[in-house]
Amino acid sequence: MRVDALQMFDKYGKSKLGRWFFSRVVCFKAPYFASISPTIERLERGLCVASMQQRRSVQNHIGTVHAIALCNLAELTAGVVAEASIPKGSRWIPKGMTVRYLAKASGRMTATTRVELFALEEIGAGKDMICSVDIKDPSGKSVLGGEITMWVTVQKPS
Repeated sequence: MRVDALQMFDKYGKSKLGRWFFSRVVCFKAPYFASISPTIERLERGLCVASMQQRRSVQNHIGTVHAIALCNLAELTAGVVAEASIPKGSRWIPKGMTVRYLAKASGRMTATTRVELFALEEIGAGKDMICSVDIKDPSGKSVLGGEITMWVTVQKPS
């Protein structure tokens, strides 16, 4: 049985503890994301906001948040928003990622990822879903911008 991410976030995401719990469930399902200890702050169809705190394990040699840790946060939000946004009866997989490093990243990073919604009938043999990602530092300055392409197909009957 597939768990509905949006339904689960709606149930648990109203409190800090619930958002922490939901984020741990996501990291259990996709263990690599646990390396950045993310917290999913907001989730709705077409939008995911998540954050991560700078700490030694995600730093580079100059003491700022490592570029790949930022990419990890970007891919996390893209995957979660894809899961919450694709039509019932479809599935997704990452296809590509393009990022621009805009500034040194220090402190708590907040990623906002948005996607355009579409209907199951629009998928056909497959459809690219572009996830637009913006990661900001605590002052609101963008430190990473990018697009993650998800390949969406109709789910085959099991």
